[in-house]
Amino acid sequence: MPIIRHAHAMLVDIPVETVRTDAVQSFVKQETIIVDIETDDGTPGRGYSYTIGTGGRAVLSMLHDHLLPAVVGQDVRRPEAVWRHMFSQTRATTVGAVTSLALAAIDTAVWDARCRRNGEPLWRAAGGSQPEVPLYDTEGGWLHIDTEELVANTVAARDGGWHGSKLKVGSTDPRRDVDRLAAVRDAVGLGYSLMVDANQGLGLADARALARALEPSGITWLEEPLPADDVSAHARLVESTTIPIAVGESLYSVGQFKEYLARDAATIVQPDVARVGGITPWLKIAHLAEAFNVPVCPHFLMELHVSLVAAVPNGRIVEYIPQLRAVTATDLRVIGGGTIVPDEPGIGISWDADALENLRVA
Repeated sequence: MPIIRHAHAMLVDIPVETVRTDAVQSFVKQETIIVDIETDDGTPGRGYSYTIGTGGRAVLSMLHDHLLPAVVGQDVRRPEAVWRHMFSQTRATTVGAVTSLALAAIDTAVWDARCRRNGEPLWRAAGGSQPEVPLYDTEGGWLHIDTEELVANTVAARDGGWHGSKLKVGSTDPRRDVDRLAAVRDAVGLGYSLMVDANQGLGLADARALARALEPSGITWLEEPLPADDVSAHARLVESTTIPIAVGESLYSVGQFKEYLARDAATIVQPDVARVGGITPWLKIAHLAEAFNVPVCPHFLMELHVSLVAAVPNGRIVEYIPQLRAVTATDLRVIGGGTIVPDEPGIGISWDADALENLRVA
């Protein structure tokens, strides 16, 4: 029977592969919460979630104290039922980041076991819309990078076949952002997609001014321009600019995405599978966005998001930020700026058990 009989969790600190800075923070390390489950018939499942430097031990405590004991006895063939059961154990702390991250680690493990037991890859089990997914580069666009290097990185990405590049904005002097983008656009031409990301670093007036200044550069989207809990300001910004507004990496529930979509406050949604509580709610968000004719371009976690974007018809593109190479046995297969989606049974990640143990901190 595919009933969960064992569930374990650990915390692994993965160092960043490169310096990463934006308008409000630096990426210190990836605190990676790993959950392993095993069913009565011997089927394993491994899931994970993450933080970028703080809170990992709080998530681990939530798992050890509440969720791991509760998941034992659940049927991995029924991820909806398992997720709802887990959610019911944590009503006092939902909706919230720590709880969502804990739920995600279990939910991805359940999906991994379910897919392994059925001999099916995640992208097909979750919908099977498209076997290949385009990628865009973020690693060459961090805020600390000077303009000359920024231009060189973006030209190299274009010449390497990538489908776009993301540039961080939110400098203390907004003229720096405008000048950097203009230099990049002049170098790559109008046919290459450029996205900009303010990481919630602006107020409405500054976001409107920046959008007006960037409109001539033909931006594919302006990401997280304002604090994520200010839905009304995002709605007003959408009305005032021709640049698509992308939101979602700092939202933690299906209901929060519903508010944005119902109020026309986002034209692109970017759910993060770890932050929304796992694959089960991620798929709900994607289908909700489809009903509003809004594309899904998720945040980070490319190793998992390639399979989810491939699963849904409104999945558009995945952000290329490699961060699991220290603990995986294989890399994402990048071919001409896109990836062929992992086709082996499970969630599509080949973990290196020894590397995980070496980097384990709890």
